[in-house]
Amino acid sequence: MEVGDRKVVSFEYTLKDKETGEILDRSAGQPLTFLTGVGEIIPGLESRMYGMKEGEKRVIEVPAEEAYGLADPNLIQKAPREYFQGIDLEVGLPLQAQTPEGQIISMVVVDFDENTVTVDLNHPLAGRDLVFEVEVVNVREATPDEILHGHAHGLGGHNH
Repeated sequence: MEVGDRKVVSFEYTLKDKETGEILDRSAGQPLTFLTGVGEIIPGLESRMYGMKEGEKRVIEVPAEEAYGLADPNLIQKAPREYFQGIDLEVGLPLQAQTPEGQIISMVVVDFDENTVTVDLNHPLAGRDLVFEVEVVNVREATPDEILHGHAHGLGGHNH
């Protein structure tokens, strides 16, 4: 069976920065399982996996626009230092905050002084072209429940 619409796919991967070759992430024996067509993985990777069969390996390049998007300079913002009381600030420090609506947002400290803290709200991989070394381990038809719920169930997927 091959990767296509309404399939549950499990795959091993190594993720690298295309420019530097730096390994950013890997599955390391814990395959990632997803339901195709619902946006569970970045669109550029999913679309390039279509047609792959179980056991097939492929090197897949995904441009930033089809991965985590381009870095948006409007998402680099300054906030009053008082919002960060009790935090030992350093450049590169990842932080999370909760909006008044309860949404959790992630950010990274890019600069600070005695009055303000500059944070980057872009995804850490925004603006980076990526390379995935992929091996498809399993492909199967999605069940009606998986399609209804919008994610894979069972081994490697979500359990209810």
